[in-house]
Amino acid sequence: QVQLVESGGGLVQAGGALRLSCTASGRTFSRYAMGWFRQAPGKEREFVGAISWSGDSRYYADSVKGRFTCSRDNAKNTVSLQMNSLKPEDTAVYYCAATPLAGRPTRTTDYTNWGQGTQVTVSS
Repeated sequence: QVQLVESGGGLVQAGGALRLSCTASGRTFSRYAMGWFRQAPGKEREFVGAISWSGDSRYYADSVKGRFTCSRDNAKNTVSLQMNSLKPEDTAVYYCAATPLAGRPTRTTDYTNWGQGTQVTVSS
């Protein structure tokens, strides 16, 4: 099992950048692919991006492709989401999540462990 804690959210102006971090506890972190999701008020939780256990494979939702980048450091049990060129529509609570699945899992049901979420607010 792995427990996850996000940090790095906040308020930023449109066009700005934020870096979210997710720290995992447990010795099996490197066995999990890690994903980022977000949920805006009144909307369903949606996939943002993910990175394979090795870090070799990364994939993103079309809405953030080219602006957001996932990275991980297995030695430090951390995964990050660099968010550039932020837009007001990026405002949401952001969650990191872990999955033992290979391939490109993008559904919330693919992920077994979740963090508590961190708020990102982008002002226009």
